[in-house]
This record gives sequence, structure tokens and C-alpha cells, in this order.
Amino acid sequence: MSRWGPAAGRFALGAGFIAFILLMWDLGVRGEWVLLFDIKMGFLPPPVDVAKLLWDFAFGGVYDDAFSGSLWGHLGASSLRVLAGFGLAAALAIPLGVLMGRFPLVLATLDPAVNLFRPIPATAWVPLVLLIIGFGSQATIFLITISAFFPILLNTLSATREVSPRLVEAALMLGTRPIGVLLKVVVPAATPGIVSGLRIGLGLAWVILVLGESNGIDTGLGSMIMLAREQVRTDRIVVGMIVIGVAGYLSDRLLVLGLKGAFGRRPLVRAS
Repeated sequence: MSRWGPAAGRFALGAGFIAFILLMWDLGVRGEWVLLFDIKMGFLPPPVDVAKLLWDFAFGGVYDDAFSGSLWGHLGASSLRVLAGFGLAAALAIPLGVLMGRFPLVLATLDPAVNLFRPIPATAWVPLVLLIIGFGSQATIFLITISAFFPILLNTLSATREVSPRLVEAALMLGTRPIGVLLKVVVPAATPGIVSGLRIGLGLAWVILVLGESNGIDTGLGSMIMLAREQVRTDRIVVGMIVIGVAGYLSDRLLVLGLKGAFGRRPLVRAS
């Protein structure tokens, strides 16, 4: 009981807050509330209708149209694009961040370029990407990669620079080679910062997905949302948003579980 008690309490708090949001959503639609930023709740579908459509999207049998039962195809295509873009960003950013954090010459060489490209939003890249790459999955993967790259890089860089010099000096005194210092001392010590960057990057990958899939792609959650916008189907837009939110949450949990398995008992978050 002592093991499951805190977890059950956190779950109850989270579930209760979601239930509160659903209640306010339903009341707002029924009462046609107008919220901050002139948000007109009356234009939203009620939660019950969204739940029915979500079930139909996943399993069919309710409306039996082209939308019915198509969730898994859209989700699978989008997940592959997110995985490819995020994986490529992590593979590039983590080694580069470690080198920049460990070697001042590398930092001095690359830091101006990083800070030049980092503020450019993904929306500004879209016209150029469509011209030099074209429509399709490759353009989407590129946008995801460049969006996830910078938070992973900067968190890795910051975490590497915060590694205690005494740890490095002790490893060198014991005869550890420079490459061994990086792999056995610096990277493990910087793990919490690297993990934070990976989680932020993965979240951004799902955020940019809709932007990337809005041009020239027939299958994917983003393309489904864009099609629903053209058809003025707010219920389908909300369903797509919910699916992306759940997929992003589950992928974050899987990432953390995988990293826990890889690093064992090593803390994955910074102590407060």
C-alpha cells in the first residue's frame, strides 16, 4: 500500500482535473460562454459528440463513413514521421552538445551559427522546404528534426558544462583516456539535462507534426486535421487534437521508461 498509495493519489488528482475540464467544456458549450481572447464556446462540439466520433475514428460502427476506423493508419504514419525526425535530431544534437560543452574551441566555432538558426520558427522554414525538398514525408521529417534539434542540443550543452571538473580530473588521474572521460564520466553526469532536452524535443516533434503534414500528405493526423478545417468540422479537429495529445503523452512515458531501463538507477531528472 505504501508503494501504490502516492501513485494512486496522483492518478486521482490528474483524473479529477480532467473530469473538471470536461465538465466546464460541456457547460460552456451549453451556455455558449465567451471566454478570454473572444473564444466562443458555442462553436465547439459537446464532449459526448466528440467521444462518439473518437470511438468511430478508432473502431468504426457509428457513422460508417470514410473517417470511420481510419485512426490507426493516420496514427501509424504520423508516429513514424515523429520517430524518424526525433531520432535524427537526437542522434545529431547529443554528440554535438557534448562536444560543444566539453571543448571551448568547438563551442566558439559553432555557437554563432546555432544562435543564428535557433530563433527561426518552423513556419518560416516551410516555404523553403517545399521548394528544396518538395511535398511529402521527407519535408515533414526535416521540419520535425530541425525543431527538435535545438532544445536537445542546448540542454545537452548546458548539462555538459555543469559537470563537476573534479569528476573529470579524477578520471584523468586514474588513467582514463579522453574519449573514456566523455563516455564514462561526462555523459552519465549530464544525463538529467540530456533527458530534459529529449523530452522537450519529443514534445515539439508532435507540435510541428501538424504543420509538416499540412502540405501534400494524404495520411497522418495533421493532414486529417487540415482536411477537417476545410470541411468546417470542428468535431474532427478536436478529435485529432485529442489523439495527438494522447500520443504525445504516451510517447513521453515510453521514452522515460526506455531511458530508465538504459540507465538503471541513475537519476533522470535534476534534483530540485
